[in-house]
This record gives sequence, C-alpha cells and structure tokens, in this order.
Amino acid sequence: MDAQDVNYREKVQESFNRQVVMHTLGAELSIQGPGIVSIRFPFQPEYTQQNGYIHAGIATTVLDSACGYAAFTLMPPEADVLTVEFKVNLLRPAMGEHFTARARVIKPGRTLSVVDAALFSPAYAEDKPVATMTGTIMAIVQP
Repeated sequence: MDAQDVNYREKVQESFNRQVVMHTLGAELSIQGPGIVSIRFPFQPEYTQQNGYIHAGIATTVLDSACGYAAFTLMPPEADVLTVEFKVNLLRPAMGEHFTARARVIKPGRTLSVVDAALFSPAYAEDKPVATMTGTIMAIVQP
C-alpha cells in the first residue's frame, strides 16, 4: 500500500497528539508504515471493571483509534478520518502490565477503508489476542 501524503507520519502523529483520551490513557502511537500502526498503553487500575481487568470500553477505544490511524496513513493530505462502524470480539480477560493494539488496513478506499486490529498483552502468548476489531473508516474532507 502506498501513502498518498508524503508527510503522512507527521500528519498522523500530530492528529494523535490532539486526542485527549489517548493522552489520558498514557497511550503511545507507533507508525510501522503506510496502513500499519500500533498503539501501546499501560495497565492502570482506574480503567478496570469490577474484576480488575481493563474495561471493554477502554480496549475498544484504543482499537478504534488504531484502526482510524492505520487508515489515516493512506489518505490524501486534505483528508481526515471518522469511524463509520466497528465490530469487536472480546476474547480473553484484559489483564497484564501493558497492552498493544496493532492495526492493518485490509481494503483501502477513496472514501471507505476496512481495517483489522487486535489487542495483545504480555500475559498471553503472542498469537493470542485479548480482543479483535474490524472497522470501517471514512475519509472526510473539510471544505
């Protein structure tokens, strides 16, 4: 996949830096290349549910951002992104000292892109995600 914006790394990082929720979670973005990103965040007890696992809403939030930024790497300079829809599978209790969401664009498009993501924890084997997401991300152009 090819990026349409030669400055996509800077554009994506700058957008990520404006996301207050990612800052609140202590999340860090890593851009592996066009169509591929990861977001890592530490375990924090204030984001757990009643059993002490990271809340599904927090896991979903990070997966959603990873999907959006993976798609954003492929968009033209004048575009921005919004999520149209997503499906999440919660596969295991979200426990561990940190988590990494990895997202990859499956089908890029001029308006809609489909992205797959998975959330991993060192508490489980490398091939055993805590949760997965498939999302549809829309390119928007401000007039």
